Amino acid sequence: MFSGDQITTALDQLGITHVATVPDSTIGQWHDAIEHSGHTQLVRVCREGEAWEVAAGLHLGGARPLVMIQCTGLFESGDAIRNVLHDWKLPIPSIIGYRSYLNQDTIPGDTCLVFTEPVLDTWRIDYRLLTSSDQLPTIAEHLGACRDAGRSGAIVVAEGKA
Repeated sequence: MFSGDQITTALDQLGITHVATVPDSTIGQWHDAIEHSGHTQLVRVCREGEAWEVAAGLHLGGARPLVMIQCTGLFESGDAIRNVLHDWKLPIPSIIGYRSYLNQDTIPGDTCLVFTEPVLDTWRIDYRLLTSSDQLPTIAEHLGACRDAGRSGAIVVAEGKA
């Protein structure tokens, strides 16, 4: 849906210094552009829950990090989200890939379509779901508004056939 250059531009607009990430088939395609942008450092982690903790440490050290993971990793991240976003109240933004949203026929019965948005609601993460390429400005608009309000926020990018 979005090119690596488009994502890099959005991250630059937000002043993002680091992206803590575990690649997937969609967001992994953006990694080369992020690495070569010269503005944002890509930090690969082993598990999605670790991405939140790494981003927290970077934030506390004065950086402006973002977590970039797939929704399946969001499910794995519960305790880290509780610590970072709610106990420590750190305004860590995220971009979350929403597996098979655009091609629900590819993985029949994929429970990502059942649990992703309720999990975001449960963790009280203010998010916007992007389902088309014309919604690109929403990334900087929403995450910028969350940053200015001092709270976390997420962009949820529909994955699958465009």
